[in-house]
Amino acid sequence: MNQNRLSSRAWQIIRSAIAAAVLPVLFIYVMIAKPDYRIMNGLAHVVLPVANVCGDIITYPVRLVGNVAANLRELSNLREENEELRARLDDALANKNLCDVAIDENQKLAHELDVVQNSPRRTIVADVIYDNTAFNHSTFLIDKGANKGLEKGMVAISPDGYLVGIIIDVASHFSRIRALTDANTNIAVRVAGSEVYGFLQGNGTSNPTIGFFSDPEFQPTSGIKLVSSNISGVLPNGLIVGELINESDVRVIPPQKLSRVMILDFDIGAEYK
Repeated sequence: MNQNRLSSRAWQIIRSAIAAAVLPVLFIYVMIAKPDYRIMNGLAHVVLPVANVCGDIITYPVRLVGNVAANLRELSNLREENEELRARLDDALANKNLCDVAIDENQKLAHELDVVQNSPRRTIVADVIYDNTAFNHSTFLIDKGANKGLEKGMVAISPDGYLVGIIIDVASHFSRIRALTDANTNIAVRVAGSEVYGFLQGNGTSNPTIGFFSDPEFQPTSGIKLVSSNISGVLPNGLIVGELINESDVRVIPPQKLSRVMILDFDIGAEYK
């Protein structure tokens, strides 16, 4: 019974295929041998729909391959855009994590050293694009400027929270920072965890010098931490500056070791000359 049904269906399909093949031939024969427009119009209503269906069936694999190729191209473009967006997102997250880690480490270190810090109004991350060390002067450029709200007098710290310089010039898209090693650097500092004050003086080398004045009996030794002091009204209080190498030399972070800094905007109402 099932075989008879299958045979019947197969025969119907074969007859339909034969009719679809014969009708266009008949149409062409009438056009050439007997150009009767009434017959041609009548046949056209039958032949053209059948021809369209046959054409759709014949060209379906080609159209299918074309659609698949177009979808593959679109998918490839989407994948490339997705990879680019992921890379940008990773960079943004890395920068954020870098800032978060630096701020956390700085806060922990400040707490350990009994440092009281002022909170900055905002923080701007910038890349170091050039450093200039010559003739006892030491400055470096960063890739942020007035377009990001930077101003003269803002301080720069390293990713691990050490003071590295102060902005002295600002352009539209970059700023110049005077490093602690510059011969014109002269900032007030304090021994962490005490009330002993002094001034850090740059000398053009990688190790500026320190002179204490508030306690003549203080005996400086290697490893003592120094932090910034706001007694001059120029710097915020409590930024880690460096540590003593001996009784006069201080180990700080020179510009040559910096690839990125964080600019802190404090409301101190003074300008660094």
